[in-house]
Amino acid sequence: MVKFLVDKKEVEAEEGATLLHVCLDNDIYIPNLCYIEGLGDPPASCRLCFVEIEGGNGPVTACTVKVKGGLKVTTDTPSVRRLQRSALQLLLSAHDVDCAGCPANKNCGLQTIARFLKVGLKPKRLEQVLKETEGVEDHPFLQYYPNRCVLCGRCVRACGRKHDQPFLTFAKRGFDTIVTFYGEKDLSSPSCREPIECARVCPVGAIIPKIGQDPV
Repeated sequence: MVKFLVDKKEVEAEEGATLLHVCLDNDIYIPNLCYIEGLGDPPASCRLCFVEIEGGNGPVTACTVKVKGGLKVTTDTPSVRRLQRSALQLLLSAHDVDCAGCPANKNCGLQTIARFLKVGLKPKRLEQVLKETEGVEDHPFLQYYPNRCVLCGRCVRACGRKHDQPFLTFAKRGFDTIVTFYGEKDLSSPSCREPIECARVCPVGAIIPKIGQDPV
């Protein structure tokens, strides 16, 4: 075990543990979307979990930092908050903000982060740009809404953990990137019915079970 400081608070953890996990485990909130306990190191795709480390060259993502003794971490600096707010606003500019009609309402990762960072859910500085495809319903048990999706990868990684290989993957590039289902045999697999792990871990209600399916 090693000791280090986060916001001047002493924290003890196993050397080599992921900083984001240790902070969250010690009730030190750092905005994040792609991290979920038990799924290994996240891909740092959401670009939200920035912190500053004394002696470093600027903000770094906490999910890519390994704990060691003597670290001095600060989670709330002007540079960190500026990066986090910018990243959130970019996500929201490509997000269909329809909270009342979303099953994740009041249990949404974006809502939580927006409240924490004091950012409105409809940024005024950026034009909203949505994908043409509003919903994908060709899976027998799931519905997917690309304009809710934040491309955090939780669903892909959770599916891979459950089935030893993912039945979900990313398709297309850039702004057009979406999560897609693949493999005719995979789509009809009984093991995909219940529980539907990918829907359970989605932080924004982008993947939901069809009627009669239980995500828990």
